[in-house]
Amino acid sequence: MEYLCAIAGNYISCNVVKKYQHRLLVELEHRAYWAIRNWNMDFKGVGEWRKIQIAELEEWREKASHNAKIYKERTKRWHDKRIKIKKFKPLDKVRIFNSRVKLFGHGKLHSKWEGPFDVIDTSSHGAITLRDDSVNIFKVNDQRLKIFLEPNETLDEEVDVIKLIDNEP
Repeated sequence: MEYLCAIAGNYISCNVVKKYQHRLLVELEHRAYWAIRNWNMDFKGVGEWRKIQIAELEEWREKASHNAKIYKERTKRWHDKRIKIKKFKPLDKVRIFNSRVKLFGHGKLHSKWEGPFDVIDTSSHGAITLRDDSVNIFKVNDQRLKIFLEPNETLDEEVDVIKLIDNEP
């Protein structure tokens, strides 16, 4: 069985290659020389073209960086506008976030907010004095607190019923 060898896009049998090896090398050298001669050998022109490409890439990079800064500023402004400032007053009822890790006993659906607690005193630097039902008094940071909303009984009642599908013909 003859094996085929690929030379310059043409398949010839390996027996022929073995037979005419000296002619094959000369032919490959000639084709390589011809390909190199047909390339653009203007190194100065190619260098200038490469410098232009690099300058364009730098411009694109600067534009992308500028656009990223604008996007970041806009999103920061958007998020900062939606931050609600928490103001606590004495006698407010609050809930406190329990950040302690409990490995067993509570499922992942268990709320980490404990409370309600009563606010006794507030300070300008964010420390808030709380009191629980058993008259224990302690201080916490205001970042761990949120206002406790009493359950509203009127929300459980039906106020108006609107039928979207008319069952009667």
